[in-house]
Amino acid sequence: MRVGAFILAAQFPGQGQGEALHRAVRSAQVAEEAGLSDVWLAEHHFVPYGVCPNAVTLAALLLGRTRRIGVGTAVSVLPTQHPVALGEQAALLHLTSEGRFTLGVGRGGPWVDLEVFGAGLDAYDHGFPESLDLLLRWLREPRVGAAGERYAFREVAVVPRPDEALTDPDDTPSGPPVVVACTSPASVRLAAERGLPMLLGMHCGDEEKAEMIALWRSAALAAGRDAEEVAAAGHVSAGVVQIADARRDAVETLTKAMPGWLRQGLGAHVTVDGRYRAMRDPLAYTELLCSLHPVGPPRLCADRLAASAERTGIRRFALLVEGSGDLAATEENVRRLGAEVLPQLG
Repeated sequence: MRVGAFILAAQFPGQGQGEALHRAVRSAQVAEEAGLSDVWLAEHHFVPYGVCPNAVTLAALLLGRTRRIGVGTAVSVLPTQHPVALGEQAALLHLTSEGRFTLGVGRGGPWVDLEVFGAGLDAYDHGFPESLDLLLRWLREPRVGAAGERYAFREVAVVPRPDEALTDPDDTPSGPPVVVACTSPASVRLAAERGLPMLLGMHCGDEEKAEMIALWRSAALAAGRDAEEVAAAGHVSAGVVQIADARRDAVETLTKAMPGWLRQGLGAHVTVDGRYRAMRDPLAYTELLCSLHPVGPPRLCADRLAASAERTGIRRFALLVEGSGDLAATEENVRRLGAEVLPQLG
């Protein structure tokens, strides 16, 4: 089982943006010290929900400051980026980190980001499959050209090529692993047809995630994917973790801190076309997350993770560790996750 930290660089009420980014960097360093398998970095624009605007850039910093832990994006928002530019960055990090980088990509939302970066709403509504396929070709082929609706260019050489690693090819993948954030049956099928593992959101319970895994499996097999490849897919489950000696104390920590952050952060999202987007009730959402995920004493947290793995088949977790909003409390949370929960998982 691979247990990692999910880091949003969340800006809680009363905090500065530099403070949020410092906590994000420090959390990743502590995650390596604590023995976690991975850190996963979120990406947002123009909102205090998360103040990291480029997960690949932060991943580069953290790969340079760590030596063992895997670093992934959760996720790089593909409609606001050129797939070739993102592919070049991913290849660079893959090669220079000796295979520790994972590229998570997603469709994002219909936010004003699309206007600011010149992508337009069509990139969100219809352009994701074309962008994803171009990205995958860049990571897998020596030369790439394009003749699509959004991207058209002559064939060029892929430099650097992800398969040019100096390390033993038996120990390092030929290119960076790619995972896709999936929130709908359409996105599940899109990932399955390409044989890409999914990143499933923290708002989903185990039953819903198990249904998405079953749909992915059937769609992958229908697309001609090898049964062994399908069985070995490394899907990732996002969640929340908060450790305390008593469950009520862990729940209290999150219900005191997270609703204010969620209200401020989610409320700042602006749609590109003025469409109405209902916001979850921040307190009810926090309580839901506490009910779904490992929140409480170490034994309860270990049991929750083991049960989730049993119910869904997912054995990779990206757990939000900064729900308290406090640097010292976040560090303690990460250290207890490594010292008191991981050993119980075997």
